[in-house]
Amino acid sequence: MHTRSPRADQRPFDTSHFRQALGQFATGVTVITTRLADGSFRGLTASSFNSVSLDPPLVLWSLATTANSMPIFTGNSHYVINVLSADQAHLAKQFATRGIDPWQNTEYELSRTGQPILKGASAWFECHNRSRYPEGDHVIFVGEVELCEFSPSPPLIFHSGQFGSLG
Repeated sequence: MHTRSPRADQRPFDTSHFRQALGQFATGVTVITTRLADGSFRGLTASSFNSVSLDPPLVLWSLATTANSMPIFTGNSHYVINVLSADQAHLAKQFATRGIDPWQNTEYELSRTGQPILKGASAWFECHNRSRYPEGDHVIFVGEVELCEFSPSPPLIFHSGQFGSLG
């Protein structure tokens, strides 16, 4: 069932204040990776990751509609969500920086479908690109998890615009 409620009343809204308020919610950090038809890899940093369902196994993440990688992730059948460990802040920064090749000096291995899995990630989820839902200035991607693995380790946390860890 897909329902849509009427929009809220239009009121003056301070987007900067809203962003600062959202920053008070500590999140984990992921790098979403995929392989293009020509064999090259793409990846991006995302903190908008969440579980949706255990049966079937579904997760979600979101991407800005203006992102250069939107056509790539919309068109590919599979991607991997890599949950970064506390010592991988450098990867989060690399994959969030435009104009550099984030794959240079990045260690990875390939999944069964040829998707890149970042070495040292505390968990990874290989997903079939099941569905997409445009909402506001983002698209919500729902992935059906086909395979996952984890290696218990302290997570990388993002809070108030800063990377950190638990403890």
